Amino acid sequence: MFEWYDFYLYGSMAAILAQHFFSAVNPTAGFIFALLAFAAGFAVRPFGALLFGRIGDRVGRKYTFLITILLMGLSTFLVGVLPSYEAIGIAAPIMLIVLRLLQGLAMGGEYGGAATYVAEYAPQHRRGFYTSWIQTTASVGLLLSLLVIMGIRSLVGEDAFVVWGWRIPFLISVLLLAISVWIRMNLKESPAFQHIKEEGTLSTSPITESFGRWANLRIALLALFGLTAGQGVVWYTGQFYALFFITHMLGLHPTLAQTLMVISLLLATPLFIFFGWLSDQIGRKPIILTGCLLAALTYYPAFQGLAYFANPALVQAQRNAPVTVITDPASCSFQFNPVGSHTFTSSCDIVKSYMASHAVSYNNVTGSPGQVAQVRIGDHVIDGFEGGDLSRADFARHSQELKNELTQTMRQYGYPNGADPAQTNKVMLVLLLTYLVGLVTAVYGPIAAMLVEMFPIRIRYTSMSLPYHIGNGWFGGFLPTLSFAIIAVTGNIYDGLWYPILICLVTVAIGAPFVRETRHNDINR
Repeated sequence: MFEWYDFYLYGSMAAILAQHFFSAVNPTAGFIFALLAFAAGFAVRPFGALLFGRIGDRVGRKYTFLITILLMGLSTFLVGVLPSYEAIGIAAPIMLIVLRLLQGLAMGGEYGGAATYVAEYAPQHRRGFYTSWIQTTASVGLLLSLLVIMGIRSLVGEDAFVVWGWRIPFLISVLLLAISVWIRMNLKESPAFQHIKEEGTLSTSPITESFGRWANLRIALLALFGLTAGQGVVWYTGQFYALFFITHMLGLHPTLAQTLMVISLLLATPLFIFFGWLSDQIGRKPIILTGCLLAALTYYPAFQGLAYFANPALVQAQRNAPVTVITDPASCSFQFNPVGSHTFTSSCDIVKSYMASHAVSYNNVTGSPGQVAQVRIGDHVIDGFEGGDLSRADFARHSQELKNELTQTMRQYGYPNGADPAQTNKVMLVLLLTYLVGLVTAVYGPIAAMLVEMFPIRIRYTSMSLPYHIGNGWFGGFLPTLSFAIIAVTGNIYDGLWYPILICLVTVAIGAPFVRETRHNDINR
């Protein structure tokens, strides 16, 4: 739980961290870069799985635990003392990403060991129930991070929190680190691992044995594409992307959005235990794949419901006065420039940057070659401007004038400046968020037991860790960034959902016919 708390602090404050570490780029690119820095921690998780998986299978579960928690805790603490971009320039985002990479390595070595350790202690017919307690810790860690952030934000005030208070949640993680190290020092080695160690049957090359032999590699590939890829995108859609969506896309105040998510997590978290127990009764596979299928079928209406109940004025404005952007596609760029070496100056880029940063859905219409981009809102047509030949001062002046005109026109047509709390249906939002987290519990609750049961004991730590962390670290971890980029290109705030929907359908298509049920497998071999 403490390790997940450390890992998800960054995701919970991505927008604030973007202001401090990526302030040299335009707001759209800055936010995308902040999300990519968040995703960087996921990118290296499979490498951490290989590194620490090998140590876990060769040396033991307990000692690997100690290394991973120290690496995670110290990296998190250092984020809290890291100077901002304004203080040390480009070194700030580089150092931040390095710390995120270290966190990702640590997390890559943590989960496989935790799942293996608990499963090897659990009774034969209660592994789903026992390991489901591990599955609660990701959501509880997220819950803890949100509670700490909300508490400190309330204590120091919003302005102070944005300036310096954001550092406090990172700094106090050192106390959690001390508790974690003390607990892990008192753990004993897994009896199943101790047994094969005494027999001298440990694997001499866990990585080669796991992925260099087709019989084991085939199981790992099925675990990835038939289980963990879908499970990963459901996890991040139901919790992180849902929170991102209602705050950044729908304009709900962060404190209110986090409060609603906290309530939903409290309501849904016991379902991890329920689905873990149920998987001992009816099997792991049907629960996981049913959760993926339900996600694919219901994400679109569920997120449309979030929009309707969070910001009905926005939904009504989009219905009454749809926005159309008319551009020459040849003049449009993919607006990602993390080091700030390029300024996007075409009229298309300027207009779409405004739309993306203000979460305005719009329709794309192809204009004539070379034409200046136009924005049509209701009966109003607003011309953009070409900024390539303008001085910096003139470019800034024209940008501000265009922004003011767009904002004023949108207000005239009912587009709100954020969600009005008085119009927000908080009860329905909690119900929808609880449903989304409920899907998470269905796919995530039984996964640890199933992965443990798929692989032999001598290579279990390594074999299960890699498909888990590719599924969660890559397919799931990159979801916020990919979904946001899709929305910026298409102009539809719901189009980012097609990514998790597609992955879920692929998982069901592969998992249903090819993945075998595992609940009766003997894990001591």
